[in-house]
Amino acid sequence: MELTLSNRVKALKPSPTLQMDAKAKALKAEGVDIINLSAGEPDFDTPLHIKEAAKKAIDKGYTRYTAVGGIIELKEAIIDRLKRDYALDYSLTEVMVSTGGKQALYNAAQAILNPNDEVIIFAPYWVSYPPIVELAGARPIIIETVSEDNFSIDINMLRSAINDRTKAIIINSPSNPTGTIYDEAAIKQVAEIAIEHNLYIITDDIYDLIRFDGKGPYNAPSLVSEAKRLTIVVNGVSKTYAMTGWRIGYMAGPENVIKACTKIQSQSTSNPNSIAQYAALEALRGPDEFISEMREEFKLRCKTFVNGLMEIGGIKCPMPQGAFYCFPDISGLFGRKTPDGKTIVDSLSLSEYLLEKAQVASIPGIAFGNDNYIRFSFAASLSVLKEGLNRIEKVIKKLL
Repeated sequence: MELTLSNRVKALKPSPTLQMDAKAKALKAEGVDIINLSAGEPDFDTPLHIKEAAKKAIDKGYTRYTAVGGIIELKEAIIDRLKRDYALDYSLTEVMVSTGGKQALYNAAQAILNPNDEVIIFAPYWVSYPPIVELAGARPIIIETVSEDNFSIDINMLRSAINDRTKAIIINSPSNPTGTIYDEAAIKQVAEIAIEHNLYIITDDIYDLIRFDGKGPYNAPSLVSEAKRLTIVVNGVSKTYAMTGWRIGYMAGPENVIKACTKIQSQSTSNPNSIAQYAALEALRGPDEFISEMREEFKLRCKTFVNGLMEIGGIKCPMPQGAFYCFPDISGLFGRKTPDGKTIVDSLSLSEYLLEKAQVASIPGIAFGNDNYIRFSFAASLSVLKEGLNRIEKVIKKLL
């Protein structure tokens, strides 16, 4: 009898963002002059004091296993961060450290979801939310949002999607891929609905300090105190501290959930990298002036790039409020033909056209749940972004 793979892995799709990023990097390695606007990571280097902390950790011999859920010092720094930025109080048993924010989300899904449970996700969504839910045997329920309303949450649609199988709601603000920040009123309404129906809220706050409105971050439990008992807060150092490759995420939530997630992690990866934990400790405890500098640079890049896109015919793009992505509507280009006779019919065909003819890498919107859009990352220098705009405009003008 032929040995086969599991049904779950047969149904699992690879991350399209990582696929496109890998393709762009491979072409660049071959000598192709690629402008990679697909990557979801800051182009800034990890700050020097954080790198020095990692070197010191090595020299001090902090190279062995740690507790599964992270070192106490890092947990304490996370608790302080949540207290400072959200006025939320957590104990050591309500916090854990993971190998990136993605593992925290995966742990949470494995801990709270059973087969046939349903999880509400707002589209456009980060590409890994539905697969993470599906790997737990549950079902993602997608609620559409529209750019005309700045991708705001439709509370009536949310209410109508809830039934006896609903177990959780995922919120990501600022959003990947749209850069949308849900307003306080919407978050409060989601929290109140979760309380009413006794649903978990998974709040993915990974971009929380990269917002362009000058305001501090907020989430469901910081706005509605009663929601804290139902909320799993996920965050990390990857985006805010330019530490994507260090792979340190964390979560805070009800003690029983954190205990369950720690048990799951003990049987999967065990502790996160010990050296990276000490680097993350320095990130949270050390000087942070660079965050505002990086944020201001992203804000400038955002305006430059989005305004440039809006000058290209057939493209509409709402102005992002945070993170470092924009999500332009490219449906106005559908039906047009390329010079070699191909037709732009969807987000994938346009992304492929831009990569092939403009040497600009993007991510098709279908990966985020809406085929009328594509995602660009503006985590690149202004000079690179301007060159990318020039290339995009030239090849778009060639569409017939």
